[in-house]
Amino acid sequence: MLRGIHKASSTWLGKAVMGVIMGGLIISFAIWGIGDIFRGFGVNSVAKIGGTEISIEQFRAYYTDKLQQLGQRMRRPISNDQARALGLDRQLLGQLVAETTLDEQARKLRLGLADKDIADRITSDPAFRGANGQFERARFEQVIRNAGFSEGRFVAEQRNVMLRRQIAQTVSGDLKVPDTTLKSLVQYQTEKRAIQYIALTAAQAGDVAAPSTDDLAKYFESRKILFRAPEYRKATLLFLSPADLAKPEAISDADAKAAYAARKDTFGTPEKRELRQIVFAKPEEAAAASERVTKGLSFADLAKERGMKDGDTDVGTVAKADIIDPAVADAAFALKAGETSAPVKGTFGTVLLQVGKIEAGTQKTYEEVAADLKRDLAETRARSEINALRDKIEDDRAGGATLAETAKKLNLKSVDIAAVDRAGRAPDGQPVTGLPQQPDVVGSIFASDVGVDNDALQLPPNGYLYYDVTGITPARERTLDEVKDQVAARWRDDEIAKRLQAKADDMLAKLKAGSTLAQVAADNGAKVDTAADLVRGKAAGFLPVKVTDAAFKLAKDAPASVEGDTPAARYVLVVTAVTDPAFDANTPESKQMAASLQNSFADDIVGQYIAKIEAEIGVTLNQAALNQVVGGGTGLNN
Repeated sequence: MLRGIHKASSTWLGKAVMGVIMGGLIISFAIWGIGDIFRGFGVNSVAKIGGTEISIEQFRAYYTDKLQQLGQRMRRPISNDQARALGLDRQLLGQLVAETTLDEQARKLRLGLADKDIADRITSDPAFRGANGQFERARFEQVIRNAGFSEGRFVAEQRNVMLRRQIAQTVSGDLKVPDTTLKSLVQYQTEKRAIQYIALTAAQAGDVAAPSTDDLAKYFESRKILFRAPEYRKATLLFLSPADLAKPEAISDADAKAAYAARKDTFGTPEKRELRQIVFAKPEEAAAASERVTKGLSFADLAKERGMKDGDTDVGTVAKADIIDPAVADAAFALKAGETSAPVKGTFGTVLLQVGKIEAGTQKTYEEVAADLKRDLAETRARSEINALRDKIEDDRAGGATLAETAKKLNLKSVDIAAVDRAGRAPDGQPVTGLPQQPDVVGSIFASDVGVDNDALQLPPNGYLYYDVTGITPARERTLDEVKDQVAARWRDDEIAKRLQAKADDMLAKLKAGSTLAQVAADNGAKVDTAADLVRGKAAGFLPVKVTDAAFKLAKDAPASVEGDTPAARYVLVVTAVTDPAFDANTPESKQMAASLQNSFADDIVGQYIAKIEAEIGVTLNQAALNQVVGGGTGLNN
């Protein structure tokens, strides 16, 4: 599983997903390697933890919810194939098993929470606060509904989460990171180095004569595999998305202007105001306070008299639409800058308002947004056509029609790809144009075959992409005549690299014998450059990371030779200074490192605790049932 997590986190999608997954309570590492165990629980259960069974439907709902949540955060859907490739099936099942294990332990220990504790947690959550900074039930209902929760299910889940955290915090305690560990890691990260170096380029390699016919032939024969032609595939793509079906030219100005009038507020930025408010439980109290303000009492002093801090009265800089109480919104946006309102009877009490700075709004004209507006309207209309067109495409495909024939019949956009390799390149080495970034069309083409009726790929956000593989050109060895220029260029690069390597080795030998870098540079007609404040693992100006990494592997005054980012570049360097900053546990870097280490230690301890509980109560998995949910093999024993 650890290898799977490491592999998954190396991709852009993996990095984003892993941050979300690992932000949960805990991942159980102890359950993998159990294999398929079918004893003791039903075939309709994915797993059994102690006395609790996780049914197929329960895990399917959990798995689907998590993938949808991750997809929403990343603004693109995650398919089952992508989830398996990232190891999300294993990770999410591990998370659910770990959560269930802690739930079992909470029941065993007879832990409980008062309803008031749950309510306090929910009402204090910033995600459920309105513009006034207070808990807002309408917002609460909207947020949990968007996350796929009913109120009862959400409250129950919060109760479980709080109990799990109680156990985890009890086990991990208030861990203190050892000073020696913290100091070592902080100094490792903040250490800096300075170097002197000579940059060797193709110019120092001298004139490289063109290879003879025999030399080129021998070079090619020994490296044929490097010039092998990859497998190419020919395919037809049919796009079915609102953007492809939209016909903005068919939208009349009358329709566009009507839409502009209805959505005028969205074409610009609304006016915003700095707003402060004091809420009074009784109208007479508000009236008395308002009278005192009119006689000279400042709004700030009134707040102080009532024991309120600045944060208690500050609503922030808000638009009118941000204020949920209509009466308060109307009153706030009727005031001038610096004015204080008369008492306003609002939904949550009678309030006094004060407006500070006013930020004027902007408004785009119809002419400025007409093109975009017509395109949006056209895509909205096209969206309603997609399902009907999809049915027609499926009917045609069932009748044996090719995608090209279907596209012509239905007047849809299709693209013919003459040849594409697994890297998405054409035979000329250039990327094939017209392919979307998502989904992985090329991977799907190479996973199919000629004549296969493939399922449509989903185009974000609401489209489909059909594809037919219409031809396959197998991989083959090229002749020298086909790739003569490429072979000659590679031969020349290798020759330059050999010469630079030899020159660098000679320089390095002289440095180790006692010569200075300046002397070595003078003997070779080269120049000595300097670089200071090198940081581990980072490039410095035009110096590649390879040079920086080499500098941090050397002692002070030690020399080295390092290849550059290309074979036609090499560096000879000497470390001239090693700076070990004084350790200060109170710097932001030290505090961040301490917090990271503390969390890591706590995760390890809680992970070991969960493994112990799992061993005690017993955990069994049903891979066949798991495959019904995620598809394919899960590789639990990897």
